[in-house]
Parts: sequence; C-alpha cells; structure tokens
Amino acid sequence: MTAAAVAPLAGKRRTPWKQASILPGFPLAMGWTLTYLGLVVVLPLTALIVRPWELGLSGVWATLTEERVLASLRLSFGAAFLAALTNVPMGLLVAWTLTRYEFPGRRIIDAFVDLPFALPTAVAGIALTAIYAPNGPLGSLFAQIGIKTAYTPIGVYIALLFIGLPFVVRTVQPVLQDLDREVEEAAQTLGATNLQRFRLVVLPAVAPALISGFSLAFARAVGEYGSVIFIAGNMPLKSEIAPLLIVIKLEQYDYAGAAVVGLAMLFISFGALLAVNGVQLFLARRGRA
Repeated sequence: MTAAAVAPLAGKRRTPWKQASILPGFPLAMGWTLTYLGLVVVLPLTALIVRPWELGLSGVWATLTEERVLASLRLSFGAAFLAALTNVPMGLLVAWTLTRYEFPGRRIIDAFVDLPFALPTAVAGIALTAIYAPNGPLGSLFAQIGIKTAYTPIGVYIALLFIGLPFVVRTVQPVLQDLDREVEEAAQTLGATNLQRFRLVVLPAVAPALISGFSLAFARAVGEYGSVIFIAGNMPLKSEIAPLLIVIKLEQYDYAGAAVVGLAMLFISFGALLAVNGVQLFLARRGRA
C-alpha cells in the first residue's frame, strides 16, 4: 500500500468501542452479562415499580403519606446515614491501625473485622440486645445516666454501626497498604507536621475509598432487618424500621402497600447513592486537575 493510500486512513481514529480488544468474545460476554443482570436485577425491580400502581396514583400517595410509613422511612434512612457517617472515621482508624502498626494479636483483630460479614444477622441482633438491654452489662451502665439504648432508635443505630464497619475498613485498608510511604517521608522532610501529613497527603489519597465505604455501609444499613428487629423494640412511630413495615404489610396481604414502601426505599436509596457517586466523581476530577 502506497503512502498516498495510507495517509487518509491514518487520519481516521477509531472510537473506543470500535477498537480491537486483546481478549476475544465480547459479544458473547456482553450478552450473558445483560441477560444475567436482566433476570437478577432488572426484572425484580421492574415488578417492584409496576406493582404499587394497581392502587392508583391516589392510593400510592395515600400510602406514602401515612404517618407510620413516613416515620419508618425517617428512622431507616436517618439511622443508616448516621451509622455510615460514624463508621467513616472509625473505619479509617481501624484500617490505619491494622495497616501501619505491628503488634501482638493484629491478625486476630483483623479477623474480628470480618465477623459481621459471617455472623447471621439474627444472631447479631440477639447478642446486641443481650448486651444493651436495660439489664445487660452495657445497657445498665447507660441506664444509670438516663440513656435507654435497647428498644429505642439508639438501638437501631448501634445495630447499624455493627454491620456497617467492615465495609469501610475493607475498602480503605488496601488503599493504605498501597500508599507510597516515600511521599509521607518527603512531606515530613519538608517540615510538615503529623496532622499536615495526614490532611494533605494521606486523606486525599484515601478519600475516594472512604466515600465508597460510606456508600456501601449506608446501602447495607438501609435494608438491614435481622440484626435490628431484636434491639429496636419495633414500636410504631418510634422504633419501627421500613423493612419491618414491609414485612407487616405482607403478612396482612397488603402486597401493593408493601411494594409502595419498597418503591420509596428504592428511589430514596438510588438518589442518595447517586449523590455520593457525584461527590466521588467531583473529588476524582479535582485530584486530576
């Protein structure tokens, strides 16, 4: 092929989706991916979106504006947000300790972090209730200063702290392990204090991982059921979570009403995670600038 024939082709750039892949089989892999996601994710969510409208727009609105439904949604999302927010600094502290220090029993403590993953949620709820009940070892101490932990929204918050911590720790830990120590040493050589090194060097590097851990902990806490129902007390308008209200409506054969509450949780969760991803994208662009 002559140079004159090659020149027009050289000016044409392939779009990313037209570039040849090193690994073959993209159409088959994409087909199986879309099929699996459609059956496992899209189809159930479609049924959840369609089912409530058999009540009509007025029926959906009436269900959503029930005082009991609003109270359960406020508790579920409020407690999930506060628990995930609390787990961000505490998870960073745990990950920092496990990554940066060598001490006896470090591997045991590292294994303890994964226990909320492996422990059945009902077992965790029973254990937390036994500890934080008014006659429990910690619950009695709080009762002496006038704080009732179990069977209140505080109990919900405690349970969500328990199940959300591993998500933050396991998201941040690999980033801390891969963080170049020479950058911190260079900052120290230039006269940066420990706080400045953490704020200007470490924190920007782990910020995307912290946000990811927060979103995972939040998403897990919103739908938590087993570990919460034992310690919450499940009192309507006070300590009743939205997943429990869905179960109650299902037991009452109010399938459309249960779907309405589930639909509300779906849209609120999607909006919250979309906002978190937006913050993460903003920080990533700011870091590249």
